[in-house]
Amino acid sequence: MTIGLRRFRERLPVAPPQGGTPGCEMCSEPLAEDHGHVVDVETRALLCTCRACRMLFMPEGAAQGRYRAVPDRYLHAPSFRMSAADWEELQIPVRTAFFFRNSAIGRTVAFYPSPAGATESLLPMETWERILAANPALADAEPDVEALLVDRREDGFSCHLVPIDACYRLVGLVRLHWKGFDGGRVAWDAIDGFFAGLRERSRLVSDTGGGDERERRPGPRTDPGGDDDP
Repeated sequence: MTIGLRRFRERLPVAPPQGGTPGCEMCSEPLAEDHGHVVDVETRALLCTCRACRMLFMPEGAAQGRYRAVPDRYLHAPSFRMSAADWEELQIPVRTAFFFRNSAIGRTVAFYPSPAGATESLLPMETWERILAANPALADAEPDVEALLVDRREDGFSCHLVPIDACYRLVGLVRLHWKGFDGGRVAWDAIDGFFAGLRERSRLVSDTGGGDERERRPGPRTDPGGDDDP
C-alpha cells in the first residue's frame, strides 16, 4: 500500500468532545452516525465531517481545490461492458477492484480489497481508457471522491459508481471478517450484504450506456453491509 493511501485509510484519531461522541475533524462538532466525509487532496486523508463542514467543500474549487466533499451519488451497471481478457490485462488477481482518478498524480489508480487492506495494482492505462470508452455512462466519476467498483461474477461483470468512502467500507469488511485462505462464510455474507446494499440505493444505468433506466429510492446514508476472492 502506498504512503498516500495509508494516510487516506489510517488517519490519526481525533479526540472526541466531552461526552465521548466522535467529533468533526474540522470543527469538532459532534458527528451523527451517518456523517459524511471530505478528502484532503494533497495528503489523501479522508476526514469525517459534520454536514455544515462538508457543504463548505461541495462547490468546485472550494479551498482552492485542497479539500473535496465526498458526494452521495450511487449508480449501478449490472452489465458492465468488459471482457475477461480486459480483466487479465488490468492485472487484477481477485474478483473485485475499484478505480479512481488521483488528481495529485494525474492518473487513474486501481486497488482491490485484501485481508491486509487495500492493495494497489498496476493499471495499464490504454486498457482502462478502452473500458471507459465502452461504458460512457460511468466515465464521469469525479476525481479523488468517486470510484468505479467492478465486481467479476460467473455471468459477467457489474460495476457501481460510488463515493470513495464506500470502497473503504468494503476494504474494512474484508479486513475484519476474512479468515483463512477462502475468507469463510462470515466474510462472504458481509461482502454479499455490502453489494446488496449498494444495489438497493443505486440508480440503474442502462446496458447501452445512455443514462439511467430508472431511479431507485436512495436509502439513508448508512454503510452498505456485507466461492471466490473479493
